[in-house]
Amino acid sequence: MRVSYFEDTDTLLVTFSDSPVADSTDLNEDTLVDMDDQGRIVAITIEHAAAQTDIRECSFAYPPTCSKTP
Repeated sequence: MRVSYFEDTDTLLVTFSDSPVADSTDLNEDTLVDMDDQGRIVAITIEHAAAQTDIRECSFAYPPTCSKTP
């Protein structure tokens, strides 16, 4: 997964995979969701990101790997 912010256009791009895009759906006039041929999300594009998100605050937490004790 990659998160990119383009300050010159105030666009936030969240890419979940490198699969080819088969379809795109507008959620609203500023948000586009790209999907692959299986209906899985490939990317989300948010225009006017500063007005729609708190782009100044970004964090990502991945759960720790669980290990079983013998």
